[in-house]
Amino acid sequence: MDTQVLIVGAGPVGLTLALDLGRRGIACTLIEQKDKPAFLPKMERVNARTMEIYRRMGLADKIRQAGLRGDIPMDVFVVLDLAHPPLLRLSYPSVNEAQADIRATIDGSAPLEAYQLISQYTLEPLLKSECEKNPNITMMWSTQFVSCEQDAEGVSTTIKCADGSTRVIRAPYMVGCDGGASPVRHALDIKLQGEPNSLGLRQGLYYCEELFDRLPVGNGPGRGRHYHVADDKSTFLIMQDSTKHWTLHAQCDSDEEMKAQFRKAVGFDVKFEMLSCNPWRQNLMLAEKYGKGRILLAGDSVHLVIPTGGLGMNSGVGDAVDLAWKLEAVLRGWGGPNMLPSYEFERRQIGDRNVGASRYATIGRRKWRSMYRPEIRDTTPEGKKAREILANVADVEQRKTNEMIGAELGYRYVHSPIICDIPGGPEHLFRVYEPTTWPGARLPHVWLNDGSAVQDRLPAFGYTILRLGKTKVDTQPLSDAIAAYGAPVATLDVPDEIAREIYGYDLLLIRPDMHVVWRGNGEPDAAEVARIATGH
Repeated sequence: MDTQVLIVGAGPVGLTLALDLGRRGIACTLIEQKDKPAFLPKMERVNARTMEIYRRMGLADKIRQAGLRGDIPMDVFVVLDLAHPPLLRLSYPSVNEAQADIRATIDGSAPLEAYQLISQYTLEPLLKSECEKNPNITMMWSTQFVSCEQDAEGVSTTIKCADGSTRVIRAPYMVGCDGGASPVRHALDIKLQGEPNSLGLRQGLYYCEELFDRLPVGNGPGRGRHYHVADDKSTFLIMQDSTKHWTLHAQCDSDEEMKAQFRKAVGFDVKFEMLSCNPWRQNLMLAEKYGKGRILLAGDSVHLVIPTGGLGMNSGVGDAVDLAWKLEAVLRGWGGPNMLPSYEFERRQIGDRNVGASRYATIGRRKWRSMYRPEIRDTTPEGKKAREILANVADVEQRKTNEMIGAELGYRYVHSPIICDIPGGPEHLFRVYEPTTWPGARLPHVWLNDGSAVQDRLPAFGYTILRLGKTKVDTQPLSDAIAAYGAPVATLDVPDEIAREIYGYDLLLIRPDMHVVWRGNGEPDAAEVARIATGH
């Protein structure tokens, strides 16, 4: 074998997978057909759950330093243009304010980390530089995936190198993180299902050094992150992390029309340069499978969502960290035959749910946009009425896009073969998060009496048995049963009563990805819980 895991595609998902495998001591090779990360706008918000994941990887502070500064509000506006008072303002806290709210929240309902606005073209180079520091990660740029074959022992992948030569890389496993067009998915003959090409738009990236500082605070919308223009072209202006770069989405037929549309959306004279402009289409699609045999798929290669709700890249990071610890388990020999199959079983249901959440948010946005009337800019009573109706509908429907905390934190793996499943369970909510330790759920964030967070106290790798309150239950048999498979396991005593009250049970078994495997108040059937948890 040339490497333990071959990763195709160096976007945020492939880079995160490589970093998580590398920090676990797994040798991986990452190939990317580009020669470097592209300066193109895609995602621009890392959500709260993804920031928790990056915190576990030691990256949260670096991402915040590279992204939008913490004092800028994350407000969302519906406007005629940036020169006039907004039709609607939805106020959301800056990162600094959100972090302060988290510090003051003690009931488990908040994440450990707030969201962070950071453009993909900023995040990718940061993740790349972290990969370059890890001796377990080999990166090959200007390298193209050609074909692959697999057998009982591994995968043989033919690649085309920067000099035009071809070679074969042999690895026990390969992962395609190569985007919506995914050559790896096509090679496996796996189909996408859903709603393709629902709306065609252009996306332009603009450099405008003066716009942020000149946003009219009194007679205009003021500072925020999103500006939806009430028109018939679905115009949407987004501030990027530098505050000097802006993206514009609109239904325009040419690049020149996109320049004019930027001027129209701003509404006052500014100097700007359009750096790029590309057409794109909205899709709501889910792959019928997340891989075949020793070849797995992650990120946009298996789920395509409309950016409403911000669930695209963030879902992909969730795929990456779920897959990383399972690949480690199998490669180190302690993961049983259910371990890798559980990846598709768990993550495809989340992909399906997030496609549904994106659809829910998109329908809401389309509903308020359908309220547009040509007279909306008029000073007539008809114009005033049109503005009022659109703003009132948007006040309900636009929130569906910006308030997705339930989808971000509350996702739960149902009927997983490596979870001690209990029939029933809390309702899956998109917009509301209710902390739970139901098996399959993410461990809620709780502050302890000493000011530390439970999540930070969990060991970096392996399983954790949480002993809560002042329970006297002997957990050594469970620890021994897990260790007998060769899996790393630790026991953490958390005597704080507030944690026991929020978690609701004396004992919890937590997986390496901070999801609950089992919970109870008495000594478990150690052999059975250990067997299920390790995939045997």
